[in-house]
Amino acid sequence: MGEETETKPLSPRDYRVSDEEREHVVGVLQKAIGHGMLDLDEFTQRTDIALAARTRGELNAVLVDIPGLINREVHSVPAYVPSDQRLELSAKYSTLVRNGRWIVPPELVVRNKYGSTKLDFSDAQVASRVVQVELDCKWGSVEVVIPEQASVDLNAITELKYGSLQDKSRSEGRNGTPHLVFSGRVHGGSLVIRHPRRGLFG
Repeated sequence: MGEETETKPLSPRDYRVSDEEREHVVGVLQKAIGHGMLDLDEFTQRTDIALAARTRGELNAVLVDIPGLINREVHSVPAYVPSDQRLELSAKYSTLVRNGRWIVPPELVVRNKYGSTKLDFSDAQVASRVVQVELDCKWGSVEVVIPEQASVDLNAITELKYGSLQDKSRSEGRNGTPHLVFSGRVHGGSLVIRHPRRGLFG
C-alpha cells in the first residue's frame, strides 16, 4: 500500500490575481499619491510590482503601509475597501441635506428615489482635489452648491431621461478646486449645480 501524500491547504495569500485586481490596486496607488502618501518614485516602483504580481500576497505588499485601506478576503477574490474614501448617501421618499463643515471623501454615491438631496460644498472639508460623484436618481431632485473656486465635469453622466440638468455655476471645463466629476444617471428628476446665493435671503 503506497504512502498517502498530504495536501497542504492553500493560503489565501497564494491565490492568483487577475488583471482587473492589478488595475484596481494601481488606481488605489494613484489616489495615495494624490493624498501625498507616496512620492513619484515610490508610486512608480509599487505600480511595477502590482502589475507584475501573480498572487494576492504579492499584490497586498504594495498597500500594507497605506492607512485607510482594508483588504477583505472573500473566497478567492480580494476586495480592497478604502474605509474613509467612499460615502454613500441615500434618500427615498425623503429629504437629505449635507452642509456646513461635513467631510467629503474622494468618492460619493448619491441614490435618490422620489426624494430630494442637497449637497452644499461651500464650507465642506474636501479630502482630495478631485471628487467623483456617482448619481443614481429616479424621480427626485439633486441640488449641488459649490464654492466659487470649484469646477464640475458632467461628461460622464450616461443617462438623462425625463429630467433636467442645469449648471448655473458655469464652471464646467474650468480647472477649479475641488473638481467634481459627475457620473451615473438622472431619470425623471433634476440636477442643479450652483454657487452659494449672495445677499440677505441666500
